[in-house]
Amino acid sequence: MTISTSSGFDSGNIRVLSITDTPAGVRADLEIVTDHQSDFYQWFHFRLANAAGRAVELRIVNAGKSAYPDGWAGYSARVSEDRETWVQADTSYADGVLTIRLEPDSNALWIAYFAPYSMERHHDLIAWAATQPGVAHRELGLTLDGQPLDMLTIGEGPKQVWLYARQHPGETMAEWWMEGALERLCDEEDAVARLLRQKATIHLIPNMNPDGSRRGHLRTNAVGVNLNREWHEPTAERSPEVLLARNAMDETGVDFAMDVHGDEAIPAVFIAGFEGIPSITDRQVALYHRYRDTLAARTPDFQTRLGYPVARAGKANLSMSTNQLAERFGAVAMTLEMPFKDNDDLPDADFGWSPARSMQLAKDCLAVLAEMIEDM
Repeated sequence: MTISTSSGFDSGNIRVLSITDTPAGVRADLEIVTDHQSDFYQWFHFRLANAAGRAVELRIVNAGKSAYPDGWAGYSARVSEDRETWVQADTSYADGVLTIRLEPDSNALWIAYFAPYSMERHHDLIAWAATQPGVAHRELGLTLDGQPLDMLTIGEGPKQVWLYARQHPGETMAEWWMEGALERLCDEEDAVARLLRQKATIHLIPNMNPDGSRRGHLRTNAVGVNLNREWHEPTAERSPEVLLARNAMDETGVDFAMDVHGDEAIPAVFIAGFEGIPSITDRQVALYHRYRDTLAARTPDFQTRLGYPVARAGKANLSMSTNQLAERFGAVAMTLEMPFKDNDDLPDADFGWSPARSMQLAKDCLAVLAEMIEDM
């Protein structure tokens, strides 16, 4: 049987340059396709077929010019035979080429940058959550590709909490985080959920970028726009996703906001704040630091040593959502980053950073929020 690779499915991304037999087995030279109307690329997701029992070497030859080439050192691709359990593959990076070595047990194997979160799973998540007691679903509008932008609202309290994920569609761990958050918030026997639903009204947008997700993009929407550089001036033509979300936030106000992401290069979980916004207050900073430090004490999967540089006073980029919401509403806002690699302080050789850890982190984040919600 002839070995083949394919990516003609939800979130698929790869281009085949060549497949050749070698003395050691089979070698395929591949390249990642750029986001539409953009130079960004790093996300890959494809199926390898007819390779059971054969040594296969997959070479992504344009890895060195990807959006974040520093993300390849120490990284391991994820593979799955059942599309449910994703494990780390033997992966190396040298001279601009990412090499994945496999010997599949079955004739169908899926390979991805991180465990995918399909749009079908997204719709299943929305359908399930929308039928839970006390949950309201609202379609905020449609994307440029005509997909719905979904929001779920839970709780009846006065504090306005906004949780939103996957502005960058290739950061699939962000929607796994959302699934964990919804599992906890919809559990009527969970004390943390009951307290939050009593003290706050929680708005969740599990996927801010359905078009990029379905198209197999790393960072942009259907027209190559990075949504997290549109929050100062979103438009229906370039960034309807941000326009719809920000308009909904203007309706309710925002006391606490978390923008959920994944980071390509840093092997740790961390948060980034809003230092540098023009109207920053001591109260905002104190609550942000309290949240960060409490989360670090709660779970060993979070740390404060590694992260992004802090903006100087008055130099915050207000096109980014965390800065925009902190400035616009006086909110305690933050960007949560999870790794594509692993938490190097607590590594898992089989799974690396994973969907399960992303979901558990969401539950820990909510527990910290519950401790602080009355002060937000």
